[in-house]
Amino acid sequence: MTLVPKDAKELKIENSTVNFYEFIQNGSKTYYFDSSECVPPEPMINAMLGLQLLKHKDDTLIMINHTAPNGLFPKIQSNYNFEILNIDNGKVEVTFHYKLGTAVSTDFADNTCG
Repeated sequence: MTLVPKDAKELKIENSTVNFYEFIQNGSKTYYFDSSECVPPEPMINAMLGLQLLKHKDDTLIMINHTAPNGLFPKIQSNYNFEILNIDNGKVEVTFHYKLGTAVSTDFADNTCG
């Protein structure tokens, strides 16, 4: 499980319902948020907002959630790779990376769970 360093910078993300953090991990910019205490559709909304932060090839977004956000994956799979790791208390850590060489086709306004 990724731990947020004490020197992580808190970001103000408009319309998010959780805190986002930015820090350097393994030499790359990493963004982090924990939506594990949120109820739908908040995790989807926060994930869509967080994915828009990924601007460079090595940028990473880490999401902590109460379950894998399976409704999110089909919406983003053309532009983002993701890995799921089961962590403590039945939660999951999802790590996202932008797929290089793809034109952004993700509809970030499509942030509903259905």
